[in-house]
Amino acid sequence: MDSSMFIGTWWALIPPLLAIILAFVTKEVYSSLFLGVAVGAMLYSGFHPWESFVNFFEIMKNSMNLNILIFDVLLGMIIVLMAKTGGSAAYGKWAGTKIKSKKSALLATTGLGILIFVDDYFNCLTVGSVMRPVTDRYKVSRAKLAYIIDSTAAPVCIIAPISSWAAAVNSYVPEDAGITGFQLFLRTIPYNLYAILTLFMVIFITVMAFDFGLMKKHEDNAAKGDLFTSGAEEFEQISEDEVNPNGKVIDLVLPVAVLIVSAIGAMVYTGYLGGATDVITAFSGCDAETSLIFATMITIFFMLILYLPRKVVTFKGFMDSLAEGFKLMVPAVTILIFAWSLKGVGDALCLADFVGHIVGDNASASIFIPVVMFAAAVFLSFSTGTSWGTFAILVPIATAMFSGGAELEMMVISVSAVLAGAVCGDHISPISDTTVMSSAGAQSNHINHVSTQMQYAAVVAAVCLVGYVIAGIVHVWWIVLGISLILLVGVLTVIRKVTKQER
Repeated sequence: MDSSMFIGTWWALIPPLLAIILAFVTKEVYSSLFLGVAVGAMLYSGFHPWESFVNFFEIMKNSMNLNILIFDVLLGMIIVLMAKTGGSAAYGKWAGTKIKSKKSALLATTGLGILIFVDDYFNCLTVGSVMRPVTDRYKVSRAKLAYIIDSTAAPVCIIAPISSWAAAVNSYVPEDAGITGFQLFLRTIPYNLYAILTLFMVIFITVMAFDFGLMKKHEDNAAKGDLFTSGAEEFEQISEDEVNPNGKVIDLVLPVAVLIVSAIGAMVYTGYLGGATDVITAFSGCDAETSLIFATMITIFFMLILYLPRKVVTFKGFMDSLAEGFKLMVPAVTILIFAWSLKGVGDALCLADFVGHIVGDNASASIFIPVVMFAAAVFLSFSTGTSWGTFAILVPIATAMFSGGAELEMMVISVSAVLAGAVCGDHISPISDTTVMSSAGAQSNHINHVSTQMQYAAVVAAVCLVGYVIAGIVHVWWIVLGISLILLVGVLTVIRKVTKQER
């Protein structure tokens, strides 16, 4: 068969959809992703056996992001060291004196997630390792913890001007858009309904103390002492029983502070190396991945100086943490490699171009362009597991539909819809790297996290669809956001009443 017959057609949807369906049916992620990549390689090669085999490994090799893998391993080492020195346990004890209820534990987790806005990977793993002992004490299910981590990672980063996500979006805006990338990003923030509504929903369900759907089942089981419901065996090898009595709160707090400060400093520095003249443009042109690796290495050296003189940990124990940190991250790294490979297959089959043509050919009624762009971004991000790849394809399409002047506000709304839809699709995709990192940070079974979060995300997505229809009509951000918030409160209130009646 001629391979060209599959490229740029609906056949490009088969690999990601196959992987997603198999993941839900089998409850097993690794084989599902593997089969998705294998089928994609066969489609790309026209089912030629040897070419399929060669392309499978070529795509896998070319899709891997070594910087992120290095960062994950180094961050895994930091997490292990925090636990080994007793820093995490000490923080848990200290937090126990300040946090007196399950509600306050959940709000503290949410607050920490919002504060760590620099990068979503950093957010997912750091919040999980720091807050897990606290939420375990108050019988919060691992699925619920993963949901809060995931809901305060990408949604926070996509509305934070100083973040690696803002830098990525800035780079995807064409120079002839009539507005700079950073200015456009700032104007999209109040129209980014999915991010804002997701954060609001986390706080609302925490304050009102209710859950629904599969999450309710997990929370009910956690109340009885079963934090996992299923998949607990994945984390049995991770020992947290031995608590170092010499550990103090500073053994956790200071390394986290150094990590945040050094990450921000490195991002600004790399931005200036790229020719930036001020802090804002420095962030928009920074090398986020290299900066994060630098920050984790600086933090590890700082921990060496902080721990060894006080004999909190031996030098051998310190170095052994590198291997233990790698072991900790093996499940996440494995899924990431296969997820990236699946994205690589999608790129080879021109999946994004196929979706882009559909959007460009059918989004003719201007008032419906935002809702069409939102739906397209959700679908593309869900299928490929990447927000940034979705930005790269749909942001130029959204900006090309409008010129400056009177149409500028519609451009802003349409780009906002793309950003919101990309985060939404990324949120509900089992092959998304951020979703994988959230499962790893919470030490939750990945399928449990995806299946519970999907129901919550669907509620917000439904409200966003209505919100972007309104946005296409009124073009006033505070009216759109206000109506959307009121609608979300109404929907959640109805769900809460129905859930109570089912008890």
